[in-house]
Amino acid sequence: MRIVHVANFYGPSSGGIKTTLHELGRGYLKYGHEFIYIVPGPRYIKEQTPFGLKITLPSFTLPASGGYQIIRSNKQLLNLLEFLNPDRIEVSDRFTLLKVGRWAKQHKVASLVFSHETLNGLVKKYAPLIPVSFRNRFVNWHNRKLAASFDTVIATTEFAAAEFVRIKTTNLRKVALGVDLQGFKPENRDHKLRKELLKGAEYLLVHCGRMSPEKEPARSVQAVSELVKAGVNVRLIIVGGGPLWNKIRKQSLGLPIEMLGYVASREKVAGYLAAADIAIAPGPLETFCLSALESLASGTPVVASKSSAVGEILNINSIRPAGAVASDNGADFAIAIKQLLNKGRLRKVAREQAEKFSWANTVDAMLDVHGAKQPMITTKRRLKVA
Repeated sequence: MRIVHVANFYGPSSGGIKTTLHELGRGYLKYGHEFIYIVPGPRYIKEQTPFGLKITLPSFTLPASGGYQIIRSNKQLLNLLEFLNPDRIEVSDRFTLLKVGRWAKQHKVASLVFSHETLNGLVKKYAPLIPVSFRNRFVNWHNRKLAASFDTVIATTEFAAAEFVRIKTTNLRKVALGVDLQGFKPENRDHKLRKELLKGAEYLLVHCGRMSPEKEPARSVQAVSELVKAGVNVRLIIVGGGPLWNKIRKQSLGLPIEMLGYVASREKVAGYLAAADIAIAPGPLETFCLSALESLASGTPVVASKSSAVGEILNINSIRPAGAVASDNGADFAIAIKQLLNKGRLRKVAREQAEKFSWANTVDAMLDVHGAKQPMITTKRRLKVA
């Protein structure tokens, strides 16, 4: 089976979408399928990768996005799809790639779209003055249009699915994403690195994610400020770059905060996550939050926004959750962090929770959506790289 995945917002510093593409590709290839992923880039390029054939199409960069790119020509994209003749199409962009779903229906190719974002949350965040009734009508209209354009809508959590459940979407499927349980593990904790990062502090906190408005990185800075006022001897390291980097750096002045910028090495990121006592995931719009799951896999409990899907991942309503949730303000985050620190070690709980989310499970669920359960269909045709 030839599976083609089209994704915008993919790039050198993109996190969750890039990881998802690579892990899906790796899994599909393992079962004998052919995987081709089409992403934005500087020009037309084809290259074989360990995750399948990667094709980049000329793109433009979204202003003030920190480098996010979008494929420039849908016409070129659709011509390429016609040439590739896929058996299945996957899309990671609920906003600019609706034409791909319509093309797939016209050509009788099964298609699915990942709803990686909460449209209701984005509209509320970036257009807060719009009346609630109008916002709900707009969100419902767009989500109906999205669901009608593709055969299947994939939501990664109940939180992500909620706005589709509200309009009684009949082609909705829930597929949880996974985490690299070998690359991120408690054994990565390096006590020498931890000591270097602490710089004499008692507790080490980590924030790993893009410095962009929807991620609310300032919340982590505010939480540290509140903890310092309360006499808690903490130090925060921030891993990630983005359009708010300079603003966050200025807000961090005078506080025990170190900004490391974007870190390309997954091994280094894994080391930072394992070294910390608590990871902070303040984004209120997260529909999954891969960095939070990577923290859990590293044995590090998470404090997350009560407004996001991360509480589901933490199993927050269980007897012993793998972290805590807080209201969307620095003071409440500081209280949750302090309470979690007082609870003692939760490294085993965090790791056990992460182990429920493997990429093998994700790939198996996706192949079920594609109607390709084991035994898998061996690919009979390959696209040669020019």
